[in-house]
Amino acid sequence: MKRLADIRISTLDLAPIRADGGAQQALHNSLALAQHVEALGYTRFWVAEHHNMDGIASSATAVLIGYLAAGTRSIRVGAGGVMLPNHAPLVIAEQFGTLETLYPGRIDLGLGRAPGTDPLTAHALRRARSGSADDFPAEVEELQGYLAPLQAGQRVMAMPGAGTQVPLWLLGSSLFSAQLAGIKGLPYAFASHFAPRLMHEAIRVYRNHFKPSAVLDKPYVMLGVPLIAADTDAQAEYLATSSYLRLLSLIRGHSLVQQPPVDSMDGRWNAQERQAVSEMLGLAMIGGPEKIRAKLEVLLEQTDADELIFTGDMYEFADRLHSYEILANLR
Repeated sequence: MKRLADIRISTLDLAPIRADGGAQQALHNSLALAQHVEALGYTRFWVAEHHNMDGIASSATAVLIGYLAAGTRSIRVGAGGVMLPNHAPLVIAEQFGTLETLYPGRIDLGLGRAPGTDPLTAHALRRARSGSADDFPAEVEELQGYLAPLQAGQRVMAMPGAGTQVPLWLLGSSLFSAQLAGIKGLPYAFASHFAPRLMHEAIRVYRNHFKPSAVLDKPYVMLGVPLIAADTDAQAEYLATSSYLRLLSLIRGHSLVQQPPVDSMDGRWNAQERQAVSEMLGLAMIGGPEKIRAKLEVLLEQTDADELIFTGDMYEFADRLHSYEILANLR
């Protein structure tokens, strides 16, 4: 069984916008967090594409990655992920080929097949494009072609991009991408930080379908994990209410701007909403150091994951920094 010291740990940041802040503060905090976890020895720092969400500032994902890479020195930075149906594969190849050219050996490109937004916004993003989740396998193949070395007679090239072979990951919260990642021999990241229900089945599907490739000779599984670590269990439970409030707002279709923690959630949600939030955070690591350690050891025993990528949805930036420091000190 793998131990926490045996695996890589990474960070997924949603560039959260606070109730008393704005997008500029969120983006500056994202860089400060990347620098913090880099110093703590984390492997990678990813940001995710979301659109039309007032509480998340990472919509221009490639632009933000360039800012993060410029402000760090060694940590891998990348997308967790780019929602490929929203974009022409050539454009993504050019964007990430440029990033890889500027910051060689440090760029990751995680790909998702969902739009990452509502249907109206998805239409605004795609316009005349016919891209949809059904086209995902073909678009991944097309993207791989643009990032591969130029072929004789190739009429469309990504420049920069051709020959950079930016590392690709497939992301997912269901079984489709798990199977595709296995067949293509790519690393797989499961979105268990918000949709853990199918985690074990997705890992099984990925490993069962895995075929060695030029990229990997054996499966590589990364799991998303919500992290709210504090000095005590009680303090962590208090800080977690900010995350509860944000997910409750998501369920209700309200603003996703971060709210400060509250002393109690009593009266703020009904039984069905509480259950829904609980299911979304089913893998959450909430507690003091020893509680976090024990829960992580159980997770690794159950999944044999190769890497865990943590996301921390806490209102005070200092609490987020401290949470990642607590985790690093458990290794």
